[in-house]
Amino acid sequence: MALRHAVLAALLDGEYSGYQLAKAFDIGVANFWHAVPQQLYTELAKLEKEGLVAGRQVIQESRPNKRLFRVTDAGQAELERFAADVSKPSFIRDDLLVKVQAADRVGTGPVIEQLDERAAAADAKIELLGKLLLRLRGDVDEDEFLRTGERIGPYLTCLRGLSFEREHREWCLRIAAVLRERRTEHAER
Repeated sequence: MALRHAVLAALLDGEYSGYQLAKAFDIGVANFWHAVPQQLYTELAKLEKEGLVAGRQVIQESRPNKRLFRVTDAGQAELERFAADVSKPSFIRDDLLVKVQAADRVGTGPVIEQLDERAAAADAKIELLGKLLLRLRGDVDEDEFLRTGERIGPYLTCLRGLSFEREHREWCLRIAAVLRERRTEHAER
């Protein structure tokens, strides 16, 4: 998947400035695609040049002018083409896993600290995603929203992100505990 498809999908909910798009990525899209703001601005320019998004200038009196972007019909068609393509299986690529694999040879202290940090970050993300899910569905309970909600795609991706973060937190806590226990046992020998 290219960043372009993630940007197009994020713009399906309406017009966004580059800044608003970056915030949307931080909150809702970051569970499945990471991009820094500069990448998003660059991608918006490319998509506009290709006619997949349209930008318009908004004049603001007390702030600098901004550009708002929306998906064009051609952008919608590109997303439809992308959705029809067969998806490849996902894979994990995480430097922390390399560190865990080598921990018993290179030392567990820094790895345990990083596992604890990751667990804390996952906790924060779990809280954020929970709030986002509530905001997306409003006063409707989840089952009802999933049956009748107008646009459930962002909700479904947040559910995946929530599941991932919960599992990731549990894994980090478990592995940190295992490494602590092994470090204690080896120190006693």
